[in-house]
Amino acid sequence: MRKKDKVLSLIGLAMKAGRCASGEMMTESETKSGRAHLVIIASDASENTKKKFRDMCKFYKVPICIYGDKDTLGHAMGKEFRASLAILDEGFADGILKELKDREDIA
Repeated sequence: MRKKDKVLSLIGLAMKAGRCASGEMMTESETKSGRAHLVIIASDASENTKKKFRDMCKFYKVPICIYGDKDTLGHAMGKEFRASLAILDEGFADGILKELKDREDIA
């Protein structure tokens, strides 16, 4: 459980620092513009959404992971539920990926 909290607090910190974009359209535009260092998709997002972002991230060579659910991700950002978000800071992205490495969440 501790690992999960660390990932969510890193998302929260990235949000406070203004280095996080959330929502499908923002996540997509940040990924395509090359500013996204990591894309996180909620596990309860639709299969369509997951496939779309997997394909996009593969094309733009951006790491992607499936993590938490919409409520958890939204709560971590201090917003309502969110199905997708992009981390726009390399340090935050590396920290989150490091936390997830032991787990099977990286898609």
